[in-house]
Amino acid sequence: MEPAQPRIEIEHGMDVTFVTFVEEKILEEEQIKDIRESLEQVIEENGGKKLILNFANVKFMTSAVLGLLVRVHKRVVELDGKLQLSNLDSNLRRVFEITQLTKVFDIS
Repeated sequence: MEPAQPRIEIEHGMDVTFVTFVEEKILEEEQIKDIRESLEQVIEENGGKKLILNFANVKFMTSAVLGLLVRVHKRVVELDGKLQLSNLDSNLRRVFEITQLTKVFDIS
């Protein structure tokens, strides 16, 4: 069995952690599970710092990812941190607008 490819890349700064999604399409349940587990670890290690999720590589994702992002946001806020989403493709940004998640997330 091949080792799993990393689904996110993590860069730690002084007051911020950058997480870049590696894959263009986040559609499969297994992908989302891997991302969830990785993000949970990053959030706990990050504590109250700012967390930036970089979507530069992502072109497609399922609605399950939106649910995951809402849970991530809730946990980050519980730890007195801040969450920002960056580099959303115009089509993904539109999904956030339609679902009114632009009112929940700081999107740059």
